[in-house]
Amino acid sequence: MMRTIAWIGAGKMGLPICRRFKEAGHRARILARTPERAKALAADGFATAATVKDLVGDADVIFTCVSDDAALADVVLADGLLAAARTNATFIDMSTVSPAISAKIAAHVPAGLSYLRSPVSGSTGMAAAGTLTALVSGPEAAYHAMADVFAVFTKKTFHLGSGEEARVLKLAINSMVAATSVLLGEALALGLKGGLGNAAMLDVITQSAVASPLIGYKKDMVIGGNYAPAATLNMLLKDVELFLAAGEEAQLALPLNSMIAGIYRDAAGRGLGEQDFFVLVREAGLPSS
Repeated sequence: MMRTIAWIGAGKMGLPICRRFKEAGHRARILARTPERAKALAADGFATAATVKDLVGDADVIFTCVSDDAALADVVLADGLLAAARTNATFIDMSTVSPAISAKIAAHVPAGLSYLRSPVSGSTGMAAAGTLTALVSGPEAAYHAMADVFAVFTKKTFHLGSGEEARVLKLAINSMVAATSVLLGEALALGLKGGLGNAAMLDVITQSAVASPLIGYKKDMVIGGNYAPAATLNMLLKDVELFLAAGEEAQLALPLNSMIAGIYRDAAGRGLGEQDFFVLVREAGLPSS
């Protein structure tokens, strides 16, 4: 079934997904607030709209994939996405945001519009390959109705509940992702002091009991020492802080994540915020400023 798709937030993750929709024969239109952005997207073969209201009016499926709580609230509430969406459309948000802002948005969703929370797990390369994992919560009937849509860019989807369950699990996963750079950095730092090299250690680690897809696709970055960002340190810091805020609301003590957040804040304060978060591997064992 061909869908008319409206997309807000065609960045590093969103744009390759939009390309997959176009290649699959769907009509994909992207928000472009400036003439320069519209021109660049047009060169990539996409239709654009300059306002949220113009973008979403006739869309079957509306996607948002934005940076944080404030950006999502602006687009959905202040810019009028919910009011402009047509009856019986499906609104799918893929942003990594707090359960609190997601619940606030859910309270404003009008009758007839289905709201799916669908943060994804995976890399930009996996987005281009269509092998992301989608964590989905919201109406189960809407989830099943969107099976062909999710199939365009995911290898696996999980329906986790009717409310904010997907938000909670995404933050939990990202807390572990953030911790990995810190743990691996300290492990490699000791190995270097013991006469080992990063390449040799990572060859073993990626075949060991602690091997993970994350370490596997960050391996070359660590060996080469080039920390051009796939996901920035600031992005992961935001996610850990959201995780801690959700824990505080649930009255949970989360001491390890509090420590990891401190390490990320220190690195951001030293100007590393816009480098890939695995830059913390390089920084491990070095004295703080």
